[in-house]
Amino acid sequence: MTDRAFAVVRAGALTSVQDHGRSGHAHLGVPRSGVLDRPASDLANRLVGNPVEAAVLETTLNGCAVRPRCAVTVAVTGAPCRVTVDGRPAAWGAPVRVAAGEVLELGHATGGVRSYLAFAGGIACEPVLGSRSTDLLSGLGPAPVTDGAVLPLGGASGPPVYADAVPWQGPPRELVLRARLGPRADWFTARALHTLATAVYRVSSASNRIGLRTEGPPLERAVHGELPSEGMVLGAVQVPPDGRPLVFLADHPTTGGYPVIAVVSERDLGAAAQAPPGTPIRFVPTRTR
Repeated sequence: MTDRAFAVVRAGALTSVQDHGRSGHAHLGVPRSGVLDRPASDLANRLVGNPVEAAVLETTLNGCAVRPRCAVTVAVTGAPCRVTVDGRPAAWGAPVRVAAGEVLELGHATGGVRSYLAFAGGIACEPVLGSRSTDLLSGLGPAPVTDGAVLPLGGASGPPVYADAVPWQGPPRELVLRARLGPRADWFTARALHTLATAVYRVSSASNRIGLRTEGPPLERAVHGELPSEGMVLGAVQVPPDGRPLVFLADHPTTGGYPVIAVVSERDLGAAAQAPPGTPIRFVPTRTR
């Protein structure tokens, strides 16, 4: 019987199993989690013939290396990187056939932060609350990938898809985040609201899957009392005591006690996931998400 699995040769800085996440459990204190750049992940799955919600590997900055125990078709999307099979150059953004025992390696990202590796059949870890995603905050799902780990693969569901070109916008030179003000915009001064809409922030190196931290001018509070803990949503722009906006990403907590000045459009969060530290950020207040 074919051993449909792969072994991890090099795990990289932070590689995890992700799919579309576990929606609908925030009332239990469980965030959605899931891939940070959904368009890139969906594309990788389409290229190998998977449903877009199949589980993939999400890598961070320096890629990973794996050794399939069976012949399998793979595709790499997201942040461009050097792709090799047993040291031979292979295509990024296209289906690649890897024989059993060959080492597939994703190198350092040459643009952006996160690359996505899809396998035909998807990664078949046991789902938790309907998802195979690793949640770094709650600890649900499979553990972050480590050297020597062996992960199962599902059965291929469709033929690979070949394309003349695949879409990749590249990491943004300036990250523009459309944001609807509220629910606690009234906890900030008029000057703070002006600053949010006009100042240039930068992506902090302290950013992670929980949130995109920023560097820049602090936002001045109009209300200085304590806020009871309340529900948090994906894209919420929370303002901690240092006054620098924090944009919640997929592994964000479901509740929080710092005021939320705005909520970023989900359409812009994929670009946020690919913005390297130092990238300029502009918040653009809008009336709709």
